[in-house]
Amino acid sequence: ENISDFSLNITDCTQVVVPEEVFFTVAVVGILENLLVLIAVIRNKNLHLPMYFFICSLAISDMLGSLYKTLENIFIILCKMGYLTRRGDFEKKLDDAMDSMFILSLLGSIFSLLAIAADRYITIFYALRYHNIMTLRRALVILAIIWTFCAGSSIAIALFSYEVATVIPFTILFPLMMFFILCLYVHMFLLARSHAKKIATLPTSAVHQRTNMKGAITLTIFLGVFLCCWAPFVLHILLARFCPHNPYCACYMSIFHVNGTLIMCNAIIDPMIYAFRSPELRSTFKKMFCCTR
Repeated sequence: ENISDFSLNITDCTQVVVPEEVFFTVAVVGILENLLVLIAVIRNKNLHLPMYFFICSLAISDMLGSLYKTLENIFIILCKMGYLTRRGDFEKKLDDAMDSMFILSLLGSIFSLLAIAADRYITIFYALRYHNIMTLRRALVILAIIWTFCAGSSIAIALFSYEVATVIPFTILFPLMMFFILCLYVHMFLLARSHAKKIATLPTSAVHQRTNMKGAITLTIFLGVFLCCWAPFVLHILLARFCPHNPYCACYMSIFHVNGTLIMCNAIIDPMIYAFRSPELRSTFKKMFCCTR
């Protein structure tokens, strides 16, 4: 808030404000969609697989992001009504807790994406040994390690967010992890393309090629959506830390509310890309809504 107020004094750019009703609507829809995915996976025992557990981890991360923005707006409304102050000790602790939740959502999303990418990488390159490599127990251990690390990191980053030594690793982690995931996806795409050429003379080659292309397009869209939704906010953090006095940086920071809305939109799009494209999940949703056996 202080940086936003300061930026208005050194730039002619008008701060873009997103109505609170839009925030609440997008956040609630994101929470409900991801909650629906969690319930579907829990109810259907056929979905108790490592891949779907990693998807559930991503859904929890998205829910935390939407919940963070919902609670933040509620606290802002309470401040405007006079029930909370902006500089009190309780409000400062509350703000740190909210920041931790937001950072936990970002780190959880990144590492969940990495787990999904690694799972699909093993599926393609070690298909015959997949069930021996990625067991259900091993997947749960991986998720436990991920969330323990993310929880500890989010608390540390929130407490020392004003230190350069904290901001730099946090912002560098985002492009590094995205680059690593992108490398895995490109490698998988090249392998699928190689397989498609090898089976080009078979009668079922068209089916295989469509399947490989569909998977490659799905992964590309998913990663692209994540980058488009989260990268603007990460860039905002960098600019706010290293060039807050620059008019061009201040002009970009005037769209802070738009960047926050993009993060919540990611929580809405994620279930549509992965979960809702699964035939098994769609069947589970139909049973849940139609109350059929």
